[in-house]
Amino acid sequence: MPMEVVRGRSWGRPELAPGPLDHAFFEAAARGELWYQRCPACGHAQFYPRALCTACGGNPVWATASGRGVVHSFTIVRQNGQPPFKDELPYAVAMIELEEGVRMMGNVTDCPVESVRIGMSVEAYAVECGDGLAVPFWRPAASP
Repeated sequence: MPMEVVRGRSWGRPELAPGPLDHAFFEAAARGELWYQRCPACGHAQFYPRALCTACGGNPVWATASGRGVVHSFTIVRQNGQPPFKDELPYAVAMIELEEGVRMMGNVTDCPVESVRIGMSVEAYAVECGDGLAVPFWRPAASP
């Protein structure tokens, strides 16, 4: 199931400057796809994107994640004097363990920061940030 992409919202955060290894990741997010890398030689899954498989040195390819995971660890940011983040305080930054076994960092939104917990089920959505790119965020998973 594709993840929701929030479009038309003003992106007030710093502009993305993706490089050759991660540009495709942000393009996929703009299409509603959450990508990670998988090695066809050994099956190892990895994220963040790298030129080589960290397990065997093979050539990883992109794979589409379910967009579902659980909070592995998190912190609540209560102080940040820099715009635009000072206007978003407090906010939760979490390491999310995807069903596919990789971990991605991102903000957990759409709930009070006090309700974020380790083991909490979350789902990805993306926010368009211009030029055909989007950034994944996380929110509490909808009940089945």
